[in-house]
Amino acid sequence: MEKPRSKAALWLLVIPFIGLLWPPFYNLREPALFGFPFFYWYQLLWVPITATLTWIAYRSVRHDD
Repeated sequence: MEKPRSKAALWLLVIPFIGLLWPPFYNLREPALFGFPFFYWYQLLWVPITATLTWIAYRSVRHDD
């Protein structure tokens, strides 16, 4: 029987999709971070965020047999 919490955790996978869905939102030059325009560091910031959210979703739905 599937836990309701596990289905809710799968919604975590939608967060990165929404955060990167509309490029004109983050297609900016400023604010720059260490010389990188906002466009690049915003996308790079999502890499560890997405990995963490994917790990949380995986841990919540995996079945230990």
